[in-house]
Amino acid sequence: MKLVVVGGVAGGASAAARVRRLDAKAEIVMFERGEHVSFSNCALPYHLGNVVPRQESLVLMSPGAFKRSHDIEARIMSEVVKINRDRKTVTVSDLMSGETYEESYDKLVLAPGARPIMPKSIEGIDRDNVFSIRNVTDIARVKACIDRPEVENVVVVGGGFIGIETAENVVKAGKKVALIEGLDQIMAPFDYDMVQILHKELDDNGIDLHLSSTVTAIGDGSVTAVRTGADGEREEFKVPADCVIMSIGVAPETGLAKDAGLEIGETGGIRVNHNFQTSDPDIYAVGDAIEIFNMLTHKPGRLALAGPAQWEARAAADHMYGITNTYKGFIGSSCVRVFGQNAASTGLNEKTAAKAGYSFDSVMIFPNDKVGMMPDSHYMAFKLIFEVPTGKILGAQAIGRGEADKRIDVIAAMITMGATLEDLKTLELCYSPVFSTAKDVVNFGALVALNVLNDKFRQVHVSDVRGLVESGACIVDVREESEYAAGHIKGAHNIPLSQLRGRLDEIPRDVPVYVHCRSSQRSYYALCCLKGNGFDNIVNISGSFLGISLYEYFNDKTQGREPIVTQYNFN
Repeated sequence: MKLVVVGGVAGGASAAARVRRLDAKAEIVMFERGEHVSFSNCALPYHLGNVVPRQESLVLMSPGAFKRSHDIEARIMSEVVKINRDRKTVTVSDLMSGETYEESYDKLVLAPGARPIMPKSIEGIDRDNVFSIRNVTDIARVKACIDRPEVENVVVVGGGFIGIETAENVVKAGKKVALIEGLDQIMAPFDYDMVQILHKELDDNGIDLHLSSTVTAIGDGSVTAVRTGADGEREEFKVPADCVIMSIGVAPETGLAKDAGLEIGETGGIRVNHNFQTSDPDIYAVGDAIEIFNMLTHKPGRLALAGPAQWEARAAADHMYGITNTYKGFIGSSCVRVFGQNAASTGLNEKTAAKAGYSFDSVMIFPNDKVGMMPDSHYMAFKLIFEVPTGKILGAQAIGRGEADKRIDVIAAMITMGATLEDLKTLELCYSPVFSTAKDVVNFGALVALNVLNDKFRQVHVSDVRGLVESGACIVDVREESEYAAGHIKGAHNIPLSQLRGRLDEIPRDVPVYVHCRSSQRSYYALCCLKGNGFDNIVNISGSFLGISLYEYFNDKTQGREPIVTQYNFN
């Protein structure tokens, strides 16, 4: 068999390597229009901050290494410009010589990836100091720019994975960074309440964060943008910019497939079946350019992640040799480091669950990531989203200084297996004081969610607390007096849990009473005590004072609004 692969990196190179393992006699030719056929695109931003000091380290395998190790012919600077399905050839342009030729195939794999979006509507988008990041050549150009001593101010446009990683590493390179994001939050996989932790982390590390803002022009030494307020009012502003890095998203490279008459899906990616065949059974497609199936929404979607691209490539190669493939669909698991915070998510968030039509609820908790006496113990913000009334786990998000990815990997496995809160409640996990608590963060999440699902108590989310304060609701803080004195919700009445049983007469029975502590554990104990003493109007504040402080801080600071707490507390 002769296999032709269009594009290298995760998808194309993995397909070629898998075919070689299955077939020692196959002729394999891989085309890459860039200078490097195999590189770590996920690690590109870390070259800017010298986390990866050498540019050469980003290149994983050269054409010579492919030939020596796998007998795969990798041709760089070679662009496939046309698929000739009638005669099963591709037309190739040699970008070095300018010559064009045809290459035959028995099977063809398309792994063209996705291109950075560079809107022509932005005045100055073609300036020499404006960059996008897709490959090693791109990152070398960006680094050459920011390493110049006269470059002091860098603007990153877009708050997704690449934008956040780029911004962090440019700060590490000693530059001032402004980050401009069109939505009202960075990192769309996270819900608004959770992402406030990341907003604060960016702000704490000196990044000038502009949300709900769209770049309109790039000039000499500045970027012009427009901010849209909650009331719809638009305000123009400028930020200094010696260098601009565009990271507002990617679009699938489907031109080759379209020209060949292959079907394009409703989300704009190349349509494939569960074996990753296109509408032409001899042509497969994998990676960022394809449209695949979301197992939770039961809708088509796109997923620009390296892990899925690799197993898509393996499945496509297997199918060429009659190896069956069971494809359940994707759930979308990802993680990112934002300075000192590790953040991970999987499955659906509240926005996507609502859009998919689920009846759902969520809980947010702040347990310790390991036993509290350990010197590196910190809170782990954990949000669990579940279907009502089945308790089926739909998604989760975790942010903290500890192993957020570990917790989300557990949830990803549970979602893939169709697990419920009951399954997660007693899931047996590794435990040692230096790694976790005996009941891990994810077990705690399931227990709290089951209490909510089974109507053991009522809750309000941190996003509702401002309205409660402004309306004069009855809020009871059950932390100790010293904790209350160090910062509390305005208007809250302090009755420490240790004194609660002797002060029941201070709690009204004729209005809703909202209880909280630091992280909701003591307030849950208080709620149980009060319910046991005949109070039926008690509501727990999800996330408690720690969650409220983290939720309110960045918006209070940037919007100039009156804080609802006397002093924030993030510990």
